[in-house]
Amino acid sequence: MQQFSEGKRSALRRERLRAKLPPERRGETLWFSSPGRAEIVGNHTDHNCGKVLVSALSCDILAAVLPQEHVVEILSEGHSPIRVDISDLAAREEERGKSASLVRGVLAFLRKRGNLCGFTAYTASSIFRGAGVSSSAAFSVLVAAIENTLAFGGSLTPFEEAQAGQFAENVYFGKPCGLLDQCGVAFGGLNKIDFKDPAAPSVTPLPPLRGYSVILTNTGGSHASLTSHYAAIRKEMGDVAAFFGKKCLREVGKEELFSRLPALKKRVSERAILRSIHFFEENERVELAAVALKTGNTPLFLEQVQKSGESSCKLLQNCFVPGSVIQPLPLALKLSEELIKDGAFRIMGGGFAGVVLAFVRTGREREYAEGMARVFGEDSVLMASLRASGAGQIDTENQ
Repeated sequence: MQQFSEGKRSALRRERLRAKLPPERRGETLWFSSPGRAEIVGNHTDHNCGKVLVSALSCDILAAVLPQEHVVEILSEGHSPIRVDISDLAAREEERGKSASLVRGVLAFLRKRGNLCGFTAYTASSIFRGAGVSSSAAFSVLVAAIENTLAFGGSLTPFEEAQAGQFAENVYFGKPCGLLDQCGVAFGGLNKIDFKDPAAPSVTPLPPLRGYSVILTNTGGSHASLTSHYAAIRKEMGDVAAFFGKKCLREVGKEELFSRLPALKKRVSERAILRSIHFFEENERVELAAVALKTGNTPLFLEQVQKSGESSCKLLQNCFVPGSVIQPLPLALKLSEELIKDGAFRIMGGGFAGVVLAFVRTGREREYAEGMARVFGEDSVLMASLRASGAGQIDTENQ
């Protein structure tokens, strides 16, 4: 099992990265960290101007950065090098769906804010890749955070960094995501975010849950081939909104949907209707969970987390790929039900593959973690903590 704690970086990763730096330039190195994120409540609501509860996690991408001219290079452990000339930032079809598109897209977005700086970044990650902890958002926001320091003197807001990441994912990478992932990475801490106005979302910091640990289980599989399934959720919610003459579901009411259900059923699929009902009820759960954290009402908070997961399975229907007999997520959810007697668990992130998030009472973590590791593997279970800081420059001497 992997275990990380708030504010600590892996000394081993730092030493590996230091060894790759040119010896004559090690004194110039700037260090950056970009965290994973935990979607607590608010599954597939952000892209329809909904509400979410999201937190940064203690797992991260660590980067050793050396400034240079004209070119951005990313040298990541276990991956092919990425090289982007900052004078050539037009989208490239051959990069679509690849990490290089995220770098180029972030740079293209930020170039509208001013001149850019080149750099070489040596990176190492402790984030489950392609499994729902937002490794892609952590990567894209990392690039934005580095440019924020080198080119903009730290003047960009966390939201602008998040926007850069979303732009890169939507336009260059080809994933129609909302802003939940990027905001969770950029802002840090535990926040309720209301995307009623996507250009200026309302961000409300919340206190963490006491007496419970966060455990993530990577059930296997990658999100890389699932873009069409994510896009279908957004499209179907959009089809329902369009029936009412609206751009997004946030502009429609749950009561209005039910009042016109017979006519709506003739225009869209039953699945689209169920997914839209999930949206409305998920927004209500976000508000209840936020109140629970503010007032210290632990049972109410855990109830909303659990109901969110149940709704994702029953209404949103993103717990397994339609038609596939490969269903590790439902298996992990059932196993969690057997192992957790005081806590809550749910699917996290885009779904169809990836991670189960669990809140387990302090002192009972090992029983749950070992039970999940027995089925999904030792390296698939992460005992994490919620992280206070978002993506940005760090002082390695105090890590």
